[in-house]
Amino acid sequence: MKRTALLNRHLSALIATLGHGDCIVVADAGLPVPPGVPVIDLAVTAGVPCFDQVLQAIRAELVIEGIVWAQEASADLTRDLTAACDGWAADQGRPIARSTLTHEAFKESTASARAFIRTGEVTPYANVILISGVAF
Repeated sequence: MKRTALLNRHLSALIATLGHGDCIVVADAGLPVPPGVPVIDLAVTAGVPCFDQVLQAIRAELVIEGIVWAQEASADLTRDLTAACDGWAADQGRPIARSTLTHEAFKESTASARAFIRTGEVTPYANVILISGVAF
């Protein structure tokens, strides 16, 4: 059995196959998935699992080089994502690039994602693109 916190075999396999600069999307329950992009659907009911739980579980295994979210995200969500990035950067010993896009541009940019991870989150704009880094 694995020692790390992430137990979902599909998420773990995805992360193991990511290369430097590859992108994955952690999405709320309503973000449309572009045709051809694989989906790991974790949603059970509204709010289960929540966006933050899934993001933290992924962070336990993924080296994150950058993160992108929608400009329309609430002040609370933006604050939470900024704080999370600060913590991750401290843990990794290097900064995490952060950027925002309009929601429409965000949706367009998800077409090149390696995969979508769909959560049960129902908070508007609770979506991020995570850019894979390297551990060296």
